[in-house]
Amino acid sequence: MLTAQKKPSPSRPQKLPGFPQSHGSSWKVAYADFVTAMMAFFLLMWILNMVPPSVQKQLEQYFKEPDKPPQGALFSPEKHEKQLTAPLNRDEAMRYAIALRFKKIITEDPFLKESSGVSSDDVGVLLRVQNSALFAPGSAVLTEEAKRILADAIDVLKTYNLALIIRGHADATETAKGGFASDWELSGARSAAAAGYIIAAGGIDPGRIRAAAYGDSRPLVPPLTAADAARNRRVEFYFHRPDVVTNQVLY
Repeated sequence: MLTAQKKPSPSRPQKLPGFPQSHGSSWKVAYADFVTAMMAFFLLMWILNMVPPSVQKQLEQYFKEPDKPPQGALFSPEKHEKQLTAPLNRDEAMRYAIALRFKKIITEDPFLKESSGVSSDDVGVLLRVQNSALFAPGSAVLTEEAKRILADAIDVLKTYNLALIIRGHADATETAKGGFASDWELSGARSAAAAGYIIAAGGIDPGRIRAAAYGDSRPLVPPLTAADAARNRRVEFYFHRPDVVTNQVLY
């Protein structure tokens, strides 16, 4: 007797012999995780390849001894964190030494400590001194304190192959106390006086020194109070590489 064979349901695919049961699209999730992990791995390899060997050694030391600061790196206990820094090149070491020197001078003098500052960038080192530490009100005649500061500036120029631009800043308040017609003339006379002293007393080549006048056109802060106005009245000594003449130097 012939019997009708039962056809498989169209909604349920037949299981082929020798093949495991299908798990749908779950394999795609696993494959995506694998690709992500491989991308992260190759990205890590690329980053390690770009890191200088000295920093790699510091990283290696850190993971071996996480409680010990890396050798050759700067450690800041105030921040309570380990800082990895690459060794300084010659120019960076020079700027660092000059900045430390002026910082020491400032911190040892109570008046300068309150009225001066030191900063550096990738071109040079900036020493900022308030006018009252260098000149009498409304005057462009250097005080004895100013000559002591300029003596250190002379020594830096003799020690390092650097150029110096002296930038004078003044305002109408100071101009009214002296015989100058404007703050531009007062600031220019002061920067010129400092430049002239460095050249004469130190025997420095005049081609390495420049003096600039800015009047009150470059305030550090808005002169809303007397203290702010006093902070803006200043002379800046910017020691920079002799091959650089840019707005960064002139500003």
